[in-house]
Amino acid sequence: MAVRKKGLDLDAWTTITRTDARSARGGSRTRLDVGDTFTNHDLLRAMLMASDNRAPTALARAAGMNPEQLVAAMNGIAKDLHLKRTKFTDPTGLRGNVSTAREMAIALRAALTDDVLRAIMNDPFQTVVGKGGRPKIGYGSTNQPLVVKKFDVIGGKTGFTDAAGYCYITAAKFGEREVVMAFLGAEGKQTRFADFNRVASWIDKLGTVWVEGQ
Repeated sequence: MAVRKKGLDLDAWTTITRTDARSARGGSRTRLDVGDTFTNHDLLRAMLMASDNRAPTALARAAGMNPEQLVAAMNGIAKDLHLKRTKFTDPTGLRGNVSTAREMAIALRAALTDDVLRAIMNDPFQTVVGKGGRPKIGYGSTNQPLVVKKFDVIGGKTGFTDAAGYCYITAAKFGEREVVMAFLGAEGKQTRFADFNRVASWIDKLGTVWVEGQ
């Protein structure tokens, strides 16, 4: 949201640097090698679909911001959304960022109003291609319920840190309603998805009962 607000050129090319590598240390496995160049659109896909932590600082640079300016821009958006308990200290989310389930749900709802971000988060698989045709990287969404398709999942984001546990914020459609849900602090990787399935099943059943009651 921060780089989109800065007018990020989706079709421009950005090269992964050692700064991006340093920023991503301690996170999930990266597939964006230093020296490789990708479109900004593809870097958004790498970040939002598969949590590739080298993408945020690269995208910030493409939008004319250093890491510190990106963090400031992120906090500015949190302020605009009235997220009083949300504070960003790191571009990747690996070090020190804090929020609540309610405020992350509000943030996702705002992100989904952006057609570009919505389309990326609704995409189960995408091939990211470097400049000159290499490398070719297949990114599958970490949003498991989106991939499984048991429910009409619109899009969302997974995350993990030792402090936060396994987290999952997503939106799904039930009839004409779009519902945003946030699950934080799960001890197991699959628990957050099982929690979603239970809540989604309850909402789905509730909708059926409501319709029959009419």
